[in-house]
Amino acid sequence: MGMELRQGGAAATEDARIQRYRGAERRFWNHCGLEPKERFIELNSPAARLRVLEVGSGEAILFVHGTAGAGPVWAPIAKELEGFRCFFLDRPGWGLSSAIDYSRSEYKTLVADVLTGTLDALGVEKAHVIGGSIGNLWALRLAQARPSRVERVVLMGGGPLVSGIEVPPFIKLLSSPLGAVMARLPEKPARVLSIVRGNGHGASVDAGRMDEFIEWRVALGRETASLRHERDMVRSIVEWRRGSFRPGLLMGDEEVAGIEPPTLLVYGTEDPVGSVERWKRFVALLPQGELRVVDGSGHMPWLDDPGRVGGFVRGFLRH
Repeated sequence: MGMELRQGGAAATEDARIQRYRGAERRFWNHCGLEPKERFIELNSPAARLRVLEVGSGEAILFVHGTAGAGPVWAPIAKELEGFRCFFLDRPGWGLSSAIDYSRSEYKTLVADVLTGTLDALGVEKAHVIGGSIGNLWALRLAQARPSRVERVVLMGGGPLVSGIEVPPFIKLLSSPLGAVMARLPEKPARVLSIVRGNGHGASVDAGRMDEFIEWRVALGRETASLRHERDMVRSIVEWRRGSFRPGLLMGDEEVAGIEPPTLLVYGTEDPVGSVERWKRFVALLPQGELRVVDGSGHMPWLDDPGRVGGFVRGFLRH
């Protein structure tokens, strides 16, 4: 009886946490004027139960987020993409998606399999793919492995993880023993604000344009195990003692030159990952690459200027 009570109490606590998270998420979507539909999909290889949120109708776009947050991080730009059917994936371990073991397969193969399985489960034969931060690498690996499934690729912010890119300080910290402690501490607004400012969004924070995002992001860290799961992934791709990415993770120049789908990179001048010159060189390697620079925007440029960034994306996808 005592064991059953403890188990029942743990389940009730977990349900309460999920409900609190859902409330913050719903307020963020409502602030952006959207009410997404939710579905859960089952993957076999790797085995996972993933959540996908959906908005709109038209040509399909699959969104793949970075360490900034789960699928709802894209809410501000979603309302700028009328005429598209937008699917927002909670990457494995993030939000309400189950975690996977990244150490069991080569990273580039695993992420391509996750996204291919997601498209299969959604019944989508071919889609545009939009990535953010490390989600950029996921998008490129899918385009590399399954070019027939990808119409066009949009990369948001620094993070394609190509030769010459160093491990961002926050990711390096997360991979260290101190990161284990950090990932288990209750999320606080001050820490989220510090990370957001460090990613180049200080002007938007000061102007009050990110209040709802911050509230949702705090709830994501506090009420879900997202950061702990992300640390598991990070440790599979970063050698924390050396402070470098593990061999085979970064895309070489020949791999970049082999990306077939047309690709757009949107980069903010306040983004600490890379530089305008670095990304000009990257885009020049692509067979069909374009670069759009957003002055004053940070690592997630769609949060600073969703209208302008949305215009870039619409024009590129409808080209």
